[in-house]
Amino acid sequence: MCRILGAVGPPRPLDQLLYEPPCSLEHQAHAPRFQDLGRINADGWGVAWYDPLVDGGHRPARYRTATPMWADQRFRDIAPFIRSGHVVAAVRNASPGSPVEESGSSPFIAGRHAFTHNGFVSGFRGRLGVELRTGLSAARAEGILGAADSEVVFAMVLDQLDLGVPMAEALVAVIDRLHEVTDGKFNFLLSDGHTLVATREGNSLFTLERPARPDPAATSPAATDAVDPEPADAVQRIVASEPHDDDPAWCEVPDHAVVTVTATDLTVHPR
Repeated sequence: MCRILGAVGPPRPLDQLLYEPPCSLEHQAHAPRFQDLGRINADGWGVAWYDPLVDGGHRPARYRTATPMWADQRFRDIAPFIRSGHVVAAVRNASPGSPVEESGSSPFIAGRHAFTHNGFVSGFRGRLGVELRTGLSAARAEGILGAADSEVVFAMVLDQLDLGVPMAEALVAVIDRLHEVTDGKFNFLLSDGHTLVATREGNSLFTLERPARPDPAATSPAATDAVDPEPADAVQRIVASEPHDDDPAWCEVPDHAVVTVTATDLTVHPR
């Protein structure tokens, strides 16, 4: 199974989130502590982030690759120089029968939305995959680039969003539709750059709210007036497949629940 991560808070260098914690997403890729122990996530990884200085933060930037996260030095080298307060990331363990290629690595993006999926759709490699694709709108079907079940699921979510369905309800509607035709595990994470919504449906999921670490750009000797001050009580909010450290503030999300995260709040409620 994959591991997913979403974070909302004051902008920080991405290496603080992705690499520095003792059980970081990179560490989880080869040594997970929860869910399917012994299985590694070696089939690629990706990260999407929103930057308010680029297009007003309305669309995410994205990096993804079929290389295992722990073997990918390219992004590790630049992560300290990328700052964002709204991030979606994932490491991949491809569903059986799925090709290992960059197009299968999430996050998947479309317009202002970024999406990732920890789980699988049973029977997707057979007739069901054709059925789900056939049920998509023409526009969303044409936007699919690869062969991953998760990308088709994202297209299903986008069809709901195109109808004006709010993000949380869109994820629930797709889960309900999938349960009508198959089984599987449907931990989804969806962002529009302002709100992040996640579901727990079969796999582990945790949340964290804690004071944000000091901003290294603001506290360094080279800090300038270009670095905006932030409130002393700034909070980082995280939703993730598993905790990336041993902070007791991590809370496990109940199964069949929805998490909504904004810059000011984190809520959990039954789907």
